[in-house]
Amino acid sequence: MRFDLESDGGEGTQLRWTLLVTEPLPDPSLLGHLRKRLNELINANLRYTFGQ
Repeated sequence: MRFDLESDGGEGTQLRWTLLVTEPLPDPSLLGHLRKRLNELINANLRYTFGQ
């Protein structure tokens, strides 16, 4: 997984994450599951941790 942080041009920061996998690629349903789970772990749990 790779995280990219960049300024939004104001006082905030944009976070983008990229899931890196090796060949052979997982099937589309597994990729969708992984994206959803990672998004929840990274974004929802992070916001909860900081009380947002």
